[in-house]
Amino acid sequence: MKNIKYSILFVFLSSLFFTTACVDDLDVEIEDPDEIIGGNAYQNLEDYTSGIAKVYAGLALSGQQGSAGQGDIGGIDEGFGQYLRAYWQLQQLPTDETKIAWNDGTLQTFNFQTWSSSSEFINAGYSRFLYEVELANQFLRDSGDDQLNAIGLSDADKAVVHQYRAEARWLRALGYYHAMDLFANVPFKTENDPVGGYYPPQYSRTELFNYIESELIAIENEMVAPRTAGHYGRADRAAAWALLAKMYLNAEVYTGTARYADCITYCEKIMNGGYSLAANYENLFRADNHQGDALNEIIFAIPYDANYMQTFGGMTFIINASIGGDASPSELGVPGGGWGGTRTTKNLVQLFAADGNVNNVVDTRGKVYSSGNGTFFTEGQQLEMADVTQYSNGFGVFKFKNLNADGTAGTTGSNDASQVSVDFPLFRLGDVYLMWTEAKLRTGGADATYVNLLRTRANASTVTAGQINDQFILDERGRELYWEATRRTDLVRFGKFTGGTYVWPWKGQSPEGTSTDAKYDIYPLPVADLSANPNLTQNPGY
Repeated sequence: MKNIKYSILFVFLSSLFFTTACVDDLDVEIEDPDEIIGGNAYQNLEDYTSGIAKVYAGLALSGQQGSAGQGDIGGIDEGFGQYLRAYWQLQQLPTDETKIAWNDGTLQTFNFQTWSSSSEFINAGYSRFLYEVELANQFLRDSGDDQLNAIGLSDADKAVVHQYRAEARWLRALGYYHAMDLFANVPFKTENDPVGGYYPPQYSRTELFNYIESELIAIENEMVAPRTAGHYGRADRAAAWALLAKMYLNAEVYTGTARYADCITYCEKIMNGGYSLAANYENLFRADNHQGDALNEIIFAIPYDANYMQTFGGMTFIINASIGGDASPSELGVPGGGWGGTRTTKNLVQLFAADGNVNNVVDTRGKVYSSGNGTFFTEGQQLEMADVTQYSNGFGVFKFKNLNADGTAGTTGSNDASQVSVDFPLFRLGDVYLMWTEAKLRTGGADATYVNLLRTRANASTVTAGQINDQFILDERGRELYWEATRRTDLVRFGKFTGGTYVWPWKGQSPEGTSTDAKYDIYPLPVADLSANPNLTQNPGY
């Protein structure tokens, strides 16, 4: 096990009083809470440690045993239904950064922006986000002061559980944020609502925004300080600030009211919180990114350890699906990998090289891949994507590697060598610098200070404040954050995700790209949940 991976996530392995969610009708509930995590389930602090570990594990894993078996949600292959994999696919596949070759179910509709409310992958993401919310709700139901007093916890143990409760509220806010960003108007529940036999009301995006904001502000000072020793992989105060900054950056999309000044405020809290950029960009996406200088930049990561956390979702998917063609999986630290699925369009490549020749790129974020270093895999690949179902069409993207910073292989699973040990950096300082730069531009004070720190690290030329405009910001976010599950949200904010002002290969099911309907700026609610809950109204256009 990675020696400073936070231990709480692994405690879930003994949390046998949890069971799967019932999502046959997409009323995402935990089965019989009195049997699962209510009643006598919590008797001491160790039980509560297992309880909050299960809530965290909802981000990283897909079920109750290993990589498959007893999945948390039904109606889809367990790996496809994992939280990070579902989120990454919904954020990446419909954009200029990523296309997938596979023909599983309705997967190709995400390449084209032609999905419908009956898509099983939309169902999976929606269900998974709301399942995470309900896990947090149930933990909060079972950890009130009355329960803690009833089992006789000491004051010291109560203080620990109170800290867990703040983290559970952050995890619930994160689940609601992802649901709000992707689905806009979703059913709303808290720990104060009943479990089972209850139709939750539908909250609008604005209502969800206001609720999430109020929760994060309420728990801000209850979270531990940024960079607290031994807290890696758990939410701290900076994680709350980062989520608020993300919300404020996109507030005009969510509510119709811009909040850029607030974005600046919370970015600066993080920037003054003791973080610093990793000296080497590539180290942020390697198997030992939980330590060294990468640790100085990462604000919140979803941890993975192949020996203890098996899943065919998460980083196992992100890394293995990217490897195909003439690539050597073992050279990337995954001798059991190579699924030949995901690669990029020419649009991402051309952010680094207008002519597509990444062999001549100086920017270290976008160099051609060679012997464990660099990103774009070109051997046997073609830049043009004539056939979206052929892995050889489009360049491979080897941003995430199961290699340590020194080039040695990271840990792989003892039972399945495709399992990897790379943590996913959900929030990091590089993104905060770009959010701050964009928010400063929006408030009339363009400033190149922090974007130049990123460009200097990447060996790219610096820019002046006068060169910072909308297109520069969008392009620089692409160069810095590609494949980190930000692109759809960014394109929507800049008004370029749908419509015809910006196109890329296979947008609108055209090899050259074409205009798409604005309804695809948000995903539809799954048709089954609309049938199950009379309080829900479908998103416009579906």
